[in-house]
Order: sequence, then C-alpha cells, then structure tokens
Amino acid sequence: MQHWIADYIAAQQRALSSVTPAQLAPLIETLREAHRNDRQIFVIGNGGSASNASHFAVDLGKGASDKLPRRFRVQSLTDNTAWITAIGNDYSYDDIFVRQLQNFARPGDVLITASVSGNSPNLVKAFQWAQDTGLKTIALVGSKRGRLADLGTESGHQVIVIDDTHYGRVEDVQMNILHMLCYAFWEHPEWAA
Repeated sequence: MQHWIADYIAAQQRALSSVTPAQLAPLIETLREAHRNDRQIFVIGNGGSASNASHFAVDLGKGASDKLPRRFRVQSLTDNTAWITAIGNDYSYDDIFVRQLQNFARPGDVLITASVSGNSPNLVKAFQWAQDTGLKTIALVGSKRGRLADLGTESGHQVIVIDDTHYGRVEDVQMNILHMLCYAFWEHPEWAA
C-alpha cells in the first residue's frame, strides 16, 4: 500500500510540475484586466471540474475580493441546479452552459473552462460561443487536450495543458491553478490596482 501511495504522490508532483509559472502569469493578468475593467468572469466544468468551478468562484468572489476595494464579478455556471436541469430538459444537456452565457456574458468578459478530456460537448459549445462573441477564454485541460485545447490554440486564447490523463490528478492540478489565481490577489491585492 505504501508503494502505491508513494507512486501516486510522485505522479501528482509530476503533473503539477508540468505547469510553469510562465504559463500561469498571463492568466493572472487576464483576471487583473477583467477586474480593472469591471468584466464578469464565468467558470464551467463537469463532475469534479464543476466542483472546482464552484470552489474557484467562492475563493475569488469572497476571499480575494474581501482584500480589494472593488469586488471581482465571478460566477460558476455549474451551481444553479434548476437552471441547468431546465435547459437540459427543454433543449439539450450540451446547452447547459452556452444558454446561461447567452443570458449573462458580454464581449470582454472571461470564460474559464476546466476539463480533463477537453472534449465535453457542453464545454466545447460554450467555449466556441464565448470565442465567437468576443470573450477571453482560458482552458485548463489534461494531456489528451481535446477540442478545447484545439479551439484555444487556434484562436490564440489561453490554454494550460496538465501533463496527465488521470482524472483525480488533473482535477487536483486544476484546483492548484485556480487557487493560485485567487491567492494572487488575496495575498497581493495591489496586483488588482
């Protein structure tokens, strides 16, 4: 059992080490710009990545914002069960995020998408709509990359590829990244100025 635990920890460390500070600094700058221009930040994901989206919205919207003179406008589109089930039932599960964005998002806003596979149809549809509508997009994906990475790379938007395919490890690194994005402003409120 201890060997398995040691191997798991080593693999987790490799996954986290596959992401560099140089890759993450532009994401912090994107959030800084969104805050400066009073833009809205949306975050989406499925399963564990949906939980990460909710966690991020709380940490940025409450924790980091408590340190700033003006709060971040951030929303996880994974949190309204009635909204999600109405869209899924009346239209399609593939529309659960894009139809919320159509109500709330405006050009210049930011969409952060967290996915291990990078291929979830509901995420890809929302991501494509966001890019077509003039939102800035960020994709956090595993090493399979998927359509999200392709869309982000093709259009010059921000893509972070976590070098692993293991759902738990990729989701853990997603949360590490999302925590860094929050704590950048929590611990350095002057960066939001």
